[in-house]
Amino acid sequence: MNILGIETSCDETSAAIVQDGTHLLAQVTASQIDLHARFGGVVPEVASRQHVVDITRVVEQVFRDANMTWSNIDAIAVTCGPGLLGSLLVGVSAAKGYALATGKPLVGVHHIAGHVAAAMLTLDGGTGATPPFLCLVVSGGHTELLSVDAKFRFTRLGGTRDDAAGEAYDKVARLLGLAYPGGPKVDDLAHRGRPDAFAFPRALLEDDSFDFSFSGLKSAVNNEIVKRKNRGQAVLVEDVCASFQAAVVEVLVEKTKRAAVHTGARTIVVAGGVAANRGLREAMSQLAKELSISAMFPPIELCTDNAAMIAAAAYPRAKQGRWSPLSLNAYAQLPLVDWQDENWPDVVQIVPNL
Repeated sequence: MNILGIETSCDETSAAIVQDGTHLLAQVTASQIDLHARFGGVVPEVASRQHVVDITRVVEQVFRDANMTWSNIDAIAVTCGPGLLGSLLVGVSAAKGYALATGKPLVGVHHIAGHVAAAMLTLDGGTGATPPFLCLVVSGGHTELLSVDAKFRFTRLGGTRDDAAGEAYDKVARLLGLAYPGGPKVDDLAHRGRPDAFAFPRALLEDDSFDFSFSGLKSAVNNEIVKRKNRGQAVLVEDVCASFQAAVVEVLVEKTKRAAVHTGARTIVVAGGVAANRGLREAMSQLAKELSISAMFPPIELCTDNAAMIAAAAYPRAKQGRWSPLSLNAYAQLPLVDWQDENWPDVVQIVPNL
């Protein structure tokens, strides 16, 4: 089964063709990093307008790269939420237009489900993760701990109560005057600094909690920077980054460890943009060794937003013939449990399997 995926939830215009939910045949992504760098972050209106410019070109190019035509496509998958509403509407509208014109069935996909599915994709003959597994999703907008069963259904164990981990990285980067996107720059600088230079707080919350909180850590970094500047002291950026990253990673690892022990998971998957972070990858790999289980990560190029993960997440639904109607909408907020519910209003009746 070949699925065309479309992703426009934020500032990446991406199209991909994935076979049988795991094999990436082609992907084209138009990045808007340079466009938003002058503003220090994503401007929603600018992002949605650029999606309009890029979407058709990106879809046409992915067909050329895969050496395919619409006759080779079995279904169309598109991110329908959560995300920037204007950006989502461009992708959803394009996908519905293609579905109407070609007669191909449509599958609306939850963005977080896409990040989870990214770890199931294979590149260059590699091996992807196979459910069931425990998944930590860490990105600019989300920090979630999910138990994923063999049928690719999710149980949410915990999530952030305030800032997402990736959001905290971006805010600290701005405090330090680092250019957008700041998260990867913090990671790079952290490897040159001392993780014990500053005693930043670790918010572990209640003993039985799988939730996260990073707003206090962000405030502690800001207070330290302001205090040093007021005293005329130098702000050692590398040490700040290293100490901040050590605090974030320690909390992510501890919560994942609690969840792994609680669920008895034999595989840990780390997905989302922050899954590309070297410090987090090293720490999670060490945790897996400690627990005698496996740790798996998507390929670096599939950690950030991309269409391949959306096509992969659509595959279990497509196998069941659970299609979305042409009235599919875009949702700035979309609970994961609502999306996977069989009675979700954007799902039409089950039709015979492809």
